[in-house]
Amino acid sequence: MLHYALIFLVLALIAGVLGFGGIAGAAAGIAQLLFYVFLVMMVVGFIIHLAKGKSP
Repeated sequence: MLHYALIFLVLALIAGVLGFGGIAGAAAGIAQLLFYVFLVMMVVGFIIHLAKGKSP
């Protein structure tokens, strides 16, 4: 998911440089949303990992 966020970020940067403001804004919004979803999933996974404890 972080991979897709980075792709949309690069797309937003390229569109911004080329003057496509609407596309750049939309791509930046999608990248931001995907990044936050990734962070939430990472924290939840970390908490679940800690709750399970060390298993062999």
